[in-house]
Amino acid sequence: MLTWEEFEKTEMRVGTITEVNDFPEARKPAYQLTIDFGAEIGIRKSSAQITKRYTKTELLNRQIVAVVNFPKKQIGKFMSECLVLGSVGNDNDIVLLAPDFKVENGLRIG
Repeated sequence: MLTWEEFEKTEMRVGTITEVNDFPEARKPAYQLTIDFGAEIGIRKSSAQITKRYTKTELLNRQIVAVVNFPKKQIGKFMSECLVLGSVGNDNDIVLLAPDFKVENGLRIG
C-alpha cells in the first residue's frame, strides 16, 4: 500500500498531443507523441503503444493524462520523457485517460 505522501509525489498532468508519428523501430506497435503540458512544464515526448484503438488523426489535438516526473527512458533511438496513462485491457488494448472537458494544459491531477 502507498501512503498519501508517496502518492502525492507522482505528478500526473493534463497535456495536449501536438504531433503523432509512427514508431517503426519499436518492438511492439507504437506512436511517438509530442505533448504540450503548458508553460510550466513545456513540451515532452512519449512513446505509446496505443495503435490498436487510436489513429494518428484521432490523437492529434487530444488531451491526455501523463506522469511527468518519472526519469526519461530510452526506447531504441527515441527518448521518452513522460508516461501517457491508460487502462490496459485484453491483448494490450489501451484506452487513454483524459479529462471529460477541455482544460488548461499542465493542470495537475490529484
